[in-house]
Amino acid sequence: MISINPIDVFLWTFRKNEKDVVNLYNTLSPVMQIATGGSMLNFGYWSANHSDPISAQENLCDVFGNLSELSAAKNVIDVGSGLSAPSKLWRDSYPDLNLYDVNINFQQLKFLKHEKNIEFLNSTSTKLPFANNSVDRVLALESAQHFKPLDDFISESKRVLTKSGFLVMAVPITLKNSSLSRLGLLKFTWSSEHYGLDYLKNLISSNGFKIIDETLIGTNVYDPLADYYVQNRTSLRNKILQHYPAYMEKILYKSLLKMKKASEEKIIDYVLLKCILDDVS
Repeated sequence: MISINPIDVFLWTFRKNEKDVVNLYNTLSPVMQIATGGSMLNFGYWSANHSDPISAQENLCDVFGNLSELSAAKNVIDVGSGLSAPSKLWRDSYPDLNLYDVNINFQQLKFLKHEKNIEFLNSTSTKLPFANNSVDRVLALESAQHFKPLDDFISESKRVLTKSGFLVMAVPITLKNSSLSRLGLLKFTWSSEHYGLDYLKNLISSNGFKIIDETLIGTNVYDPLADYYVQNRTSLRNKILQHYPAYMEKILYKSLLKMKKASEEKIIDYVLLKCILDDVS
């Protein structure tokens, strides 16, 4: 049984500094691995053909990889790479890629073995260990919401990208009609910054990027994920309770229901953004 101090979880969620995010992921990310049986940590992009967690997660990686034009890339940074499952999928799909997985969480990195065409780097998102104009893609797949300050990450992306490179992000966001009161339970269990879409877009443009593709996919993310959990709660709950106390599963269940409701009410969404340097014609 994984021992969890609720006060620690509250403080990690409230403060959200880099150390807190690492502690949260080390403590809570195994829930997703237990529930899915895989090593991806994203919410997934669900569809009629991708109706289970692993398939939906891989579909999100495929969609994100196509958006990033990885078939035409050579040197790619995956920032906030988690357990590197997306990079392994991209490496297998695009064998000419050189992937550099940047992760501040050493606990996650130390369990990873040597992988062909993937280099693992223990570093922060706000000080990328790369030379100026040295890579042609900077990717943040469901990780940029944890980067603080996000402004520094975007500035660093501009520095390391070639002039024809892309910054591509997949980010859970809030919308104009959101507020702390309307987020309800999510303001405590959504363990990241609650970036608004307009704020995010303004931050990108103020750092010299132009958004060339913007797609909202929340209805294919939150709603079907919650539905899957509700439909399979008995079996998933039994798996989770082998490792976590019952109250953690109950909080997860209620959070997923609130997440679906917030998505239906257009309080939250999930955006895919593809950006180029603004002075590129």
